[in-house]
Amino acid sequence: MSDSEYFKDGLKVRREVLGADYVDGSIAKADDFMMAFQDITTEWCWGYAWTRPGLDRKTRSMLNLAMLTALSKPAELKLHVKGALTNGLTVEEIKEILLHATVYCGIPAGLEAFKAAHEVLKAEGALPGK
Repeated sequence: MSDSEYFKDGLKVRREVLGADYVDGSIAKADDFMMAFQDITTEWCWGYAWTRPGLDRKTRSMLNLAMLTALSKPAELKLHVKGALTNGLTVEEIKEILLHATVYCGIPAGLEAFKAAHEVLKAEGALPGK
C-alpha cells in the first residue's frame, strides 16, 4: 500500500463516498498483483481528482454517473449510484442525469444505466417497493 499523501487523502474520500466496508474489503482482498490497481485508483482517482477544490462531491458524482453510462459500465455505475446518494443526489437528480446521458449515449447504454441504478436505489430504500 502506498504511503503518499494522495493515497492517504484518497483513502479517506473513497471511504466516505463508497463506504469503509466496501473500500477496506477491496484492499484486504487484493494480492500483490491487484494491489497495484488499488494503489493507483486510490491515489489518482480519489486522492488527486476527488480532492481537488474545483468541484464539489455532488457534481463529481453527477459526472461519474454520466460517464459510466456513456462507457456502458453498469457494475461500476451501481457503486457510484450509492456514492451519489451519499453525496446528496436525489433520486430525481439521478433519473435526470441518466435520461440526459441516454439521449447522448444511446438507448442501450441508458437502459443498462437505468437497470443498474434502479437495483441500487431499491436496495438502498430510496425507491418505494413494487
